[in-house]
Amino acid sequence: MEETLKQEDLREKMIRDRHKGIACIVLSALCFAFMNVFIRAAGDLPSLQKVFFRNLIAFFAAWFVMRRKHVAFSGKKSNLLLLVCRSMFGLVGMMGNFYAVDHLVLADASMLNKMSPFFAILFSMLILKESLSFKQAAAVVGAFAGSLLIIKPTSFDIQSPAAVVGLLGGMGAGIAYTFVRILGKRGEAGPFIVCFFSGFSTLMLLPVFILNYHPMTAWQLGSLLMAGVAATGGQFGITAAYCYAPARDISVYDYSQIVFSAILGFFLFGQLPDVYSWMGYGVICTMAVWMFFMERNGGAKARA
Repeated sequence: MEETLKQEDLREKMIRDRHKGIACIVLSALCFAFMNVFIRAAGDLPSLQKVFFRNLIAFFAAWFVMRRKHVAFSGKKSNLLLLVCRSMFGLVGMMGNFYAVDHLVLADASMLNKMSPFFAILFSMLILKESLSFKQAAAVVGAFAGSLLIIKPTSFDIQSPAAVVGLLGGMGAGIAYTFVRILGKRGEAGPFIVCFFSGFSTLMLLPVFILNYHPMTAWQLGSLLMAGVAATGGQFGITAAYCYAPARDISVYDYSQIVFSAILGFFLFGQLPDVYSWMGYGVICTMAVWMFFMERNGGAKARA
């Protein structure tokens, strides 16, 4: 009887954590959609300069939250390599995404970045040894096929090199979120993970910022400040989401950013994706929804 009650309590906790993860990931998607808007609004500044300001602002915001919550500024020494790996891949993902935002319509850039949940599932199998069923593998392959409709390769070249960079950014983000999952399991606090990543990225980009600084107008500076604020909200949301629940349970809700980005891109910048991009969105979102319901309805059997 006592064992049954413990199992029921555990199931209820898992359900609560999943709901918290869903709420966090949708809020994160909205914040990141606004981040992309402000990055685009900053104009023709170098992408790395935009990344630097985004992380600088996020670092101080995360540091403030850590002070308020009395979170220690040093993680466990055994987690240091994991924190560095999370930060390195996260920085690669961010640079790819910002470059794509500057050179593609917002919805295209967001969709390519949202390949990250598929990469997170793939690398969760490779790094965390989480099981991957044949159906999950098929969904990952299908999503990649959908991304090709956005990239639009031909037999001779790639029509949109920026789209390739955006896809690589999605891969970097997916690997980074896998390390977030590991760090969450090892007890690292979300604010510390965000603070370490932001501080690490700022220091890595500082030499580039100094040597290749471009003067900014008041509008550009204000846009970057707002991008940093929005990005901080998104970073806290996504970090909390993947600490609460595994990627296979909540990743589909991350695609709400595409809706937000398409609406904002159309009304603010007059952007309208072409028919191939819409087809790519449909394929990737279909794979995400299919994988989500497959896991919900028969996850245990599918992974056997």
